[in-house]
Amino acid sequence: MNIKRALFAMSICIMTAGCGNPSQDASEDGFVDSVTEALQNNGKINPDNLKWTRTPAAFEVKGDTISVTTAPHTDLWQRTYYHFRNDNAPVLQMETSEKYFSFVVKTDFTQSHHRFDQCGIVMYLDSENWLKGSVEYENEEFQHLGSVVTNGGYSDWATTAIGADVKTMWYRFSRRGDDFCIECSTNGTDFSQMRICHMHAASDRISFGIYACSPEDSSFTAVFTDMKITECMWKAHDGQQPDEEC
Repeated sequence: MNIKRALFAMSICIMTAGCGNPSQDASEDGFVDSVTEALQNNGKINPDNLKWTRTPAAFEVKGDTISVTTAPHTDLWQRTYYHFRNDNAPVLQMETSEKYFSFVVKTDFTQSHHRFDQCGIVMYLDSENWLKGSVEYENEEFQHLGSVVTNGGYSDWATTAIGADVKTMWYRFSRRGDDFCIECSTNGTDFSQMRICHMHAASDRISFGIYACSPEDSSFTAVFTDMKITECMWKAHDGQQPDEEC
C-alpha cells in the first residue's frame, strides 16, 4: 500500500464508526447523540461521531477542516420532472434524537467549475427521504443557490440565481420536532431563510451533516469549516396561534 492510500485508509478509520474508542455515551446499537454531546461541549462536534453514507473520491480531515473531492456522476435526486433517480452522492453525517437545535457550517467551493457541481448541508434519512441546501455552479455568469426536499421519493427544487463570483457560503440547519429550516449567510452572522419544510420520516432519530457531488462529468474539492451545534436559532412562531388539529 502506498503512502497516499495508507493515509486515505487512516482517514476512513478516523471518520467511520467502530475504528476508535467507543464513546461512554454510546447505546447498545452504537448510537451516540452527537447534538447532545456537542451542546455539552460548547457546540464543538466530535469528528469520531461522523459517519459516511458512501465515501467520496477522496477526503482529508485536518482539525476542524474537512475537504471532500467529488467523483463524476454523483448526485441526489428522486423522480420529479427528470424522471430519473440518483442516489450516490457522498454524505457525511451525525445522528441525534434532539428535537430542537441548529447546525452551522461554512462551505468553500472555490474549485467548482462545471455545471451542477455543488456542496452544502444535508439531512439524509434514506434514499426517498432527505433534504439538502447548496450552491450549484451553472456557468461563468451565475449559480443556483437553493434547496431540495424529498418526501416519499419525490424531489422538489427551489432556487434563486446568485453571481458566479460567490465562492463561499454559510448554512444553518435547524430542527423543531419534525419541521426544519434551512438558512444561508455570506458572512456567518446574518442568515436569510431559504426554506421551511416538514419531513414525514423525521419524527425521531435523524442523521444530518454535509455533502458534495458532481452530477456531470467533473470533479472538484469542497472545503467545510466552522461546524458547530447551537441551541435552536429558529424560534417559535409568535403570530397566529396553531389550529387545534395541528
